[in-house]
Amino acid sequence: MGSGPLSVVPSNDDVASMFFQIASPHHGIGSIVSPGHDRPYRFSFYSNALSATIHARSLCELPAEGQSFEDLFSGRASPSPRQGDATGEPPTFPAPTPVFTSRQAVFIPNGQRTPSSSEQISSSYPNGFLGRPTEKADPGRPDGSGPVPNADAEANTWWLDIQSPTDDEMRVLSKVFSIHPLTTEDIQMEEAREKIELFRNYYLVCFRSFDQDPYSPTYLEPLNMYIIVFREGILSFHFSPTPHPQNVRRRIKQLKDYINVTSDWISYALIDDITDAFGPLIQSIEYEVDSIDELVLILKDAEQSDMLRRIGTCRKKVMGLLRLMGNKADVVKGLAKRCNEHWRVAPTSDIGLYLSDIQDHLITMTQNLNHYEKILSRSHSNYLAQISIEMTDCQQSDQ
Repeated sequence: MGSGPLSVVPSNDDVASMFFQIASPHHGIGSIVSPGHDRPYRFSFYSNALSATIHARSLCELPAEGQSFEDLFSGRASPSPRQGDATGEPPTFPAPTPVFTSRQAVFIPNGQRTPSSSEQISSSYPNGFLGRPTEKADPGRPDGSGPVPNADAEANTWWLDIQSPTDDEMRVLSKVFSIHPLTTEDIQMEEAREKIELFRNYYLVCFRSFDQDPYSPTYLEPLNMYIIVFREGILSFHFSPTPHPQNVRRRIKQLKDYINVTSDWISYALIDDITDAFGPLIQSIEYEVDSIDELVLILKDAEQSDMLRRIGTCRKKVMGLLRLMGNKADVVKGLAKRCNEHWRVAPTSDIGLYLSDIQDHLITMTQNLNHYEKILSRSHSNYLAQISIEMTDCQQSDQ
């Protein structure tokens, strides 16, 4: 891994010291190091250096027995093989007991936002990330004077997906990966606003999906995804079960022989999978809207009893999807724009082409939903007008 300012590989001492500092009765660290087997697998670790995805109940279970965190994130093989296969199913290995050292870790301040082109980075990181020596350089727009990132930085790409992180886990991850306090606050407070933010050593993407289980009481309710993209890897956070990480890992398995799996590509794939999840739902709404538009004026009295309910239910779905679509197209457009501005922490220009394609899909879906809403509004008016005419005819016939 590279030793430049964007290098993010937690060493075993860094993580172990973090655990040692907070693993006291005052911090209630049981959610991090407790080996209970009745808890769900909330952590999934993918690396293109590993043959299978690692699923774990807690952070300390991620490395294999005898393997350090640095070995895990660097892609070095563990001394003892893990149980499980390449299907992505959770392994059946017993939870290893974390080994804490008495060494006191030295931490640096959390990362700062990327400055404008007229600003210079202060010397807040005299020893680089996690105490590694580095040169002073503008982490924003490269002008040729700064250090060139190590070409091996993307040779091993890792991805850690976390479901429902606790405050203690967020504190560990924020310190180890030098995550800015604003990012940590957005994740812990479950910030609902979709956005893209560039920081010193990573960029943050907040993107909303929805509960896709039609039998769930929270069906179509928003589900926030927070994606922190470093040059060497990616952290993703969500607070409800979602199929997106598994879908992306399956896609990587199918395409890994044809594409270069980088952290930027994984970020794109997550955004693309969230966008694709809207497709079938919008298609079903289109069929329902066409049916309502054709039947609203030709149904007989006995067949019109549920038309108002169908119109109301469909309009509710359309408005809910419009709320979910929100400013997705603007967020993706902003991220694609950064690709062409040569920010070191932004995706490469190749990813920008994929993002532009997603933007076109989002714009098309939003336009279709607005069109469906207009059709339903007209059908609603036509239905009420039809009822009014029939009531008038009944009154005249009675007279």
